[in-house]
Amino acid sequence: MWQNIIFVGLGSIVGGVSRYFISEWSRHLFPSSFPWGTFIVNIAGCFLLGLLSGFFTSHPAPVYRLFFTVGFCGSFTTFSTFSFENLQLLSNKAYGLFSLNIGLSLILGILFAGLGYLMTNK
Repeated sequence: MWQNIIFVGLGSIVGGVSRYFISEWSRHLFPSSFPWGTFIVNIAGCFLLGLLSGFFTSHPAPVYRLFFTVGFCGSFTTFSTFSFENLQLLSNKAYGLFSLNIGLSLILGILFAGLGYLMTNK
């Protein structure tokens, strides 16, 4: 159990630092009001999580899977997990749950971000 926690933690450190570097790099490369750093990280994270999930399906390595998928990708971007889980819902033909997850996540995410901001920005 502790080994798993350590691997997730180490992957999280690497993922978080990678996210920071890519966000900073993109801000200098693409000066704009569009959030390019977040966009690049989210799309790259989705692709990477798909690659890793496919790889670890045919090459089981539980500790490395935890490091890369839960730790690195989870810290790099949670959007990748959100996207992959929705892909699984589509694959399972759970169209109602797919729509519910996307709709509620977007609407409630924006509402709660606004609520949190309003509660602390006085």
